[in-house]
Amino acid sequence: MGRVYNFSAGPAVLPESVLKEAAEEMLDYRGSGMSVMEMSHRSKVYDGIIKEAEADLRKLMNIPDNYKVLFVQGGASLLFASVPMNLMKNKKAGYVLTGQWAKKAYQEARIYGEAVELASSADETFSYIPDCSDLPITDDMDYVYICENNTIYGTKFRTLPNTKGKILVADQSSCFLSEPVDVTKYGLIYAGVQKNVGPAGVQVVIVREDLISDDVLPGTPTMMKFKTHADNDSLYNTPPCYGIYICGKVFKWILDMGGLEAMKVHNEKKARILYDFLDSSELFKGTVRKEDRSLMNVPFVTGNEELDAKFVKEATAAGFVNLKGHRTVGGMRASIYNAMPIEGVEKLVAFMTKFEAENK
Repeated sequence: MGRVYNFSAGPAVLPESVLKEAAEEMLDYRGSGMSVMEMSHRSKVYDGIIKEAEADLRKLMNIPDNYKVLFVQGGASLLFASVPMNLMKNKKAGYVLTGQWAKKAYQEARIYGEAVELASSADETFSYIPDCSDLPITDDMDYVYICENNTIYGTKFRTLPNTKGKILVADQSSCFLSEPVDVTKYGLIYAGVQKNVGPAGVQVVIVREDLISDDVLPGTPTMMKFKTHADNDSLYNTPPCYGIYICGKVFKWILDMGGLEAMKVHNEKKARILYDFLDSSELFKGTVRKEDRSLMNVPFVTGNEELDAKFVKEATAAGFVNLKGHRTVGGMRASIYNAMPIEGVEKLVAFMTKFEAENK
């Protein structure tokens, strides 16, 4: 069959050059006589791999020295609990609800303290980002939490909330490394890598050093303390070694592309092709308020469930896979992460144009 155009929301498309390089090194990594999959995480060779990955990520994002970079396991969903366990000193935090993942994080935080809903876009099926310029933040809140890009609903914070001096915590899973970020505006950024950076099983946590301490909620497991990973350079236990190795290759691929500035230009160009088509189409409609559209996840519908199903089926047969929308919203969704080539989007739009002509 050959390679398809994979529009999956995650695990998602990876750069072909990275996959080829990993394939070449599969049996023998640079003369070590073994695969990275078989290598001790305590070995000198692997230590070089994880340190280089961190150094390249720091370069890419311009991460200041007073922030730690951690590679951890457990999915972004585990971070929903780790964040309050490590940061909820006053047992109170504010959450902006812009979709399913923000809502899940909010519900998890309520187990550990008082999670306050500061704003929500649930009233219009999370199709926009609420105004966060003057949120009801109180002095006793430990942090303000956002999910910066909504994978399911296709929205993205263009302007970060005014946190009134409180630390900002952001789940960036589905927009991580898609454009430049000013790390200093956040206390903590985390991301599951299986959308833009690597295989499932690795989370990157970027956390300001003053937020790392032994002063965590009672009962916090050792493995969920940021300090455990920070003190041990992400090698407290066996990390997801192979996943981190692939992430390191993707970091290099982005650097070779010209870094995050170039990646943003590439992503904007790609998204514009699809959004321009949706805006002019009589059959397909985007579901998100224009100013809040994500560059990474593009949901759309025909307005007819049977036609949606027909489109997904025919698109799959034509080599455009994983276009079915999330089960909670239906319709279609094209996730066009960093590694999706521009021609993938161009060919999808050509296919959609043809489908529209045949199904008017």
